[in-house]
Amino acid sequence: MAEPTPRRNEPRLRPAPLLLEPAEASADPEHFFDLESIDDPRALLDRATELTQAFRAAADRAMEFQAMAAAQLADPRHFDRLTPADIAERAEWTEDYAKKMVEFGRDLMRGGEGGVHPD
Repeated sequence: MAEPTPRRNEPRLRPAPLLLEPAEASADPEHFFDLESIDDPRALLDRATELTQAFRAAADRAMEFQAMAAAQLADPRHFDRLTPADIAERAEWTEDYAKKMVEFGRDLMRGGEGGVHPD
């Protein structure tokens, strides 16, 4: 469940967790995390905001895993390492972005506190 909605001057603790929808619900193109069933605009805004924050947090975390995987694939200590061009092709990135992601991943694996995102 989501953290309780904070009071006006309190920061949010964590975004709402992303729960997978049942297959039959996600097959309906009008269905999206049950938002279409919320009639109260205040409640709709609150829930949609929670989902937006959760998706952003999930995207950031997934990007960190992408970066760490890119760094591992480019590790010069491995004979089967990939070049930035190979990584870029595999991930559908530009080569420059792949280089930045490799560096970002190396920083994360060294214990860097998130560093600067490569975007």
